[in-house]
Amino acid sequence: MALEITEASFQSEVLESGTPVLVDFWAPWCGPCRQIAPLIDELSTEFADKVKVGKINIDDSPGVAEQYGITSIPTLLLFKGGEIVETFRGGVPKAKLVDAMNGVSE
Repeated sequence: MALEITEASFQSEVLESGTPVLVDFWAPWCGPCRQIAPLIDELSTEFADKVKVGKINIDDSPGVAEQYGITSIPTLLLFKGGEIVETFRGGVPKAKLVDAMNGVSE
């Protein structure tokens, strides 16, 4: 399961993380977000030792979404060393995410 990230935990879980982090910006009312949820959970299991995978509900944590200019969901941001290295919007093929995650975890 993907880690639930909040505004309170974003700094420590994402920006200060010693490992890369894939963050899924989502909301419960978003159909495409619900469609990719199983993929996000799958990636969190597959990359458990290399990349942290988390989800942040933009309704509960609007400040983080605003800070990163999230205007459409789902949006996935891949962080390494507290910096965004990749941005994905909408439905993204698993292979594309796997390639990006492998790239930052090497």
